[in-house]
Amino acid sequence: MTAAVGVPVRRGQAPSPGFAHLARLSDDTGLLEHARHAVARREHGYCTDDVARGLVVVSREPDPAPAVLRLAEVYLTFLTHAQDADGAFHNRLSYDRRWTDEAGLGDWWGRALWGLGTAAARGPAPWIQQEALHAFTLGAARRSPAPHAMTFAGLGAAEVLRRHPDHAGAAALLADAAEAVGWPDSDPLWSWPRRRLTYASAALAEVVILAGQARQDVALRAAGLRMLTWLRDLQLAEGRLSVLPAAGWQHGTPRQRYDQQPIEVAALADACATAAAATGDATWHDGVRQSIGWFLGENDTGAVMWDRATGGGYDGLTPDGPNLNQGAESTLALIATLQHARGPAGR
Repeated sequence: MTAAVGVPVRRGQAPSPGFAHLARLSDDTGLLEHARHAVARREHGYCTDDVARGLVVVSREPDPAPAVLRLAEVYLTFLTHAQDADGAFHNRLSYDRRWTDEAGLGDWWGRALWGLGTAAARGPAPWIQQEALHAFTLGAARRSPAPHAMTFAGLGAAEVLRRHPDHAGAAALLADAAEAVGWPDSDPLWSWPRRRLTYASAALAEVVILAGQARQDVALRAAGLRMLTWLRDLQLAEGRLSVLPAAGWQHGTPRQRYDQQPIEVAALADACATAAAATGDATWHDGVRQSIGWFLGENDTGAVMWDRATGGGYDGLTPDGPNLNQGAESTLALIATLQHARGPAGR
């Protein structure tokens, strides 16, 4: 893990999302998880978590180039290979194409359904949409005991419902995802369902908002918006984002400042965009702009959090600046956040 010291601030207009580094980390099997600086580390292999997130971002592209379409094909094929006959998924594949784990229902199951649901709704080719919907439907019959896994699966279910509003499996999964998250505490100083914040927290609020929208449940939608408002305000410092670190935060304990992860920023951008669409309140676009700004240097150290030469996202923000490694998760978080710059938040 390498940190940069004294990285200059270079703020500016948000760049268009680029896929060069994602292509660099990908091959005909899938998406390699880790990198040393910009060079993929084959010895760490592939994981369903990252491939699924890859399918989300490439499916969001409105007019994908042939190279991006090829990535969608590779990622979809990986996920269908990872899925077993009962709808669970393997997570870790070694570089020699051997699964090193048993199929299960952890976060990777949820993220696989998020990727498949997004491809089913927005995939760049009809056959991708059809195959993704088939695999999603099989996986959506399962349930995970983990709230985060259910959250990611619920995001995929919401995508499916946008294109297939009568999909009973997606509707049931989205409702169960919101139930798994739970209702926020009535304490205005800790408006969250649990006494600890961990990772990708904004996604939990987002899935509650989406479930409230789908069910036309005003109270449920309001609960999700309350969670997201509290979480966003908690992570603002003098108008810039200061996201919770990888260690999370336990209620009643001192809050650490670093190591901030790009996944938190991307989750907040997605959730704020969803809140803006759900409410028509344009002030939610500020959260998206602040998320974009975090990558451009509007953060606690003033460090630009992506490599302009490679297009890769840096792996984390340390007290000395960015961790210069450019793995899959951070690069996908960068792309996902920059995709929002094409929408109302970018105008």
